[in-house]
Amino acid sequence: MRDIQVDHFQLAPSILPSGIPELSDDECVARLARAVETPDSTRLDEVAALIGRLAVAIE
Repeated sequence: MRDIQVDHFQLAPSILPSGIPELSDDECVARLARAVETPDSTRLDEVAALIGRLAVAIE
């Protein structure tokens, strides 16, 4: 049986959402509140990213 080299040094994906600028928790909550005030399906990605960013901070 041949030996197979395995690269154990691959980078793992980040758990932080991309596309959201560096915000404080308060700024993130305020931006999320503005995003959900009026239903707008074009902002769903932003809302999901903001929720994900807050969830990471809670963990």
